[in-house]
Amino acid sequence: MSKIIENRNQGVLGGIDRIKKTFISQEMEESYLDYSMTVIVQRALPDVRDGLKPVQRRILYAMHNLGLNFNARFRKSATIVGEVLGKYHPHGDIPVYDALVHLAQDFKLRYPLIASQGNFGSMDGDEPAAMRYTETKLSKIASSVLVDIEKDTVDFMPNFDSTQKEPKVLPSTLPNLLVNGTMGIAVGMATNIPPHNISEICDAVVSLIDNPDATCEDLLEYVKGPDFPTGGIIYNFKDIKQVYATGRGGITTRAKAEIIENRKGMFQIIVHEIPFQVNKASLIEKVAQLHKEKRISGIKDIRDESNKEGVRIVIDLRKNAFPKKVLNKLFSLTELQTKFHVNMTALVSGIEPRVLNLKVVLEEYLKHRNEVIIRRTKFELERAK
Repeated sequence: MSKIIENRNQGVLGGIDRIKKTFISQEMEESYLDYSMTVIVQRALPDVRDGLKPVQRRILYAMHNLGLNFNARFRKSATIVGEVLGKYHPHGDIPVYDALVHLAQDFKLRYPLIASQGNFGSMDGDEPAAMRYTETKLSKIASSVLVDIEKDTVDFMPNFDSTQKEPKVLPSTLPNLLVNGTMGIAVGMATNIPPHNISEICDAVVSLIDNPDATCEDLLEYVKGPDFPTGGIIYNFKDIKQVYATGRGGITTRAKAEIIENRKGMFQIIVHEIPFQVNKASLIEKVAQLHKEKRISGIKDIRDESNKEGVRIVIDLRKNAFPKKVLNKLFSLTELQTKFHVNMTALVSGIEPRVLNLKVVLEEYLKHRNEVIIRRTKFELERAK
């Protein structure tokens, strides 16, 4: 027994000789810099060219390899998560499934890249069903993100164990960064890009091709502002100009609400659309709480009549209430009015994080598409020979 203990002590003492002495400030600086760059480049920020983070890109590529195109049959989400984990993304299964769910939620993405079947959560904050129950495949618009990938249009790199190859970026004819937007928190920086209408962005792209000297203000003739999947009304259009010119700023959005008089002669406030990223259930609870605390007077009842057709929140008012006054109070005290803080930070050339304005984002997208088309043409020419 004593010999075993002696051998263990020798092992511990022997390891001390291999410890490298260094200043803690130097170690923190070097190690934290490595960690920061890993989070920035490989986790939190999207690439300006395809608008995707690494985990999202790997999910779409894995589904493409599994043949899960928009006209294919649905497959269990667990199958896709396992494929992504085993071949491309050696991290936790829950974060991968969360990323997959995000790509399928039509209240978070303006144009979802994944078609879903089953419970994928809701605007009320409900959690999606477990991955063993839900089913997915690529949506029709996702085919434009992966088009021509087999024609040497993008560079590939070895996966984590060098047994597979994965794309550094996707060919993407879709200007996905602006069309679907993104949100992410890195180290020392973050990104928060709103979604836009695809027709407006495409018109701006065509305009920039025709006139490369166009300014951000010229492009705003086509891009009127964000196009949130949950709707809402945008106020303060002066702020929009600053946002697109600098890549930073705030955009105020309000719920779409109307005041009506019902058959009994009582006034009601009907909310049809709510601001982006607002939890509907929490919003209703907040209104009820403000009424209970008597911070808002004139409310008789509130109920959620939302269904698959859309949002419908009904607020019944008392007989002596002033409807416009109550609505303005709701705007000021609840998330019926919010400010979307824009931070258009993305990776340029796959490695350089930069805050970009509208024109630069479109220019980087066009550079990428130009390179993809040249590489595709060369590939087809070689194959024709």
